Order: sequence, then structure tokens, then C-alpha cells
Amino acid sequence: MWLLIAFIAVPMIEIALFIQVGGFIGIWWTLLIVLTTAVAGSYLVRNQGLREIANLQRSFSELDDPTEPLANGAMILFAGALLLTPGFFTDTLGLALLVPGVRRAAFLWAKSKVKVQSFSMGDGPAQRPQGPRDRVIDAEFEDVTPNKDRPEGPSEWTRH
Repeated sequence: MWLLIAFIAVPMIEIALFIQVGGFIGIWWTLLIVLTTAVAGSYLVRNQGLREIANLQRSFSELDDPTEPLANGAMILFAGALLLTPGFFTDTLGLALLVPGVRRAAFLWAKSKVKVQSFSMGDGPAQRPQGPRDRVIDAEFEDVTPNKDRPEGPSEWTRH
């Protein structure tokens, strides 16, 4: 139900804002602002996204909880989608999600609403025991045996 309301309300808000801002500053300045926020937003999303990927890799390498970097990455991705959507309301929401303090508050709010039943890392009872047949050997090979039955040159399918 909330999704339906959002799909109806957001375009109506955007249209109203376009009419108000366009009437106040003119159509060309309005379009320039929308284009500028899309370009600047793409730049900010790229930089913050790369930084968050580095944080996620660090949390994996240090065996820390990756929940917050994953949530930040998702919020940055959502901010990018909002900034690329033309409009003032979506641009404001997208820029707000690019502020680390706003993302942190959103993460803490979402974290308070989620209850984790169980969590485990590493080898545990859920892991399948490995035997001698479970080994994988990664290798490269080249078949050098001559094939007398195979004609040299193109196949019958590719000859014209």
C-alpha cells in the first residue's frame, strides 16, 4: 500500500515543484539545475561508492561485520537512482542519502527494526565435511595429440 502511495505522490510532488520553480526562475534555469544535480550526483555517487567498496573489502579482510558497509553501499546506489531521476524532490532525497550522518541515522533506524535470529561465520555444523574426492585442482591444458580424422582448414559448415 505504501509503495502505491509513493508511486502516486512522488510524481505529483515533482510536477508541483517543477511548476513552482520553473515559474519563479524560468524553464532554462530549472532544466540547468536538474541537469547539474544529475551530473554532480553521478560524480558524488561514484566517489562515495568506491570508498564504500573499499570499506566493505576491509571489513571482509579483517573479518568484521559487513552489515554497515553493505547498507551504506545500498543507500548510495539508491541515492544515485534518485539523483538521476529528474526532479527536485528526488534530488533532495538523493543528496540527503549522500551525507554520511543521514546514512548512519537511516542504518541505525533500520537496524533497530530488524531482529537477527542467528549468525555464524567460518566452519560450523552447516559446513559439509570435505573428503579426498572434494579437492579441486585448477589447471590449464592444451591437447597436442594429432587428429588424423579431422581435415585441415575450415569445416564443411563454414565453406562457401
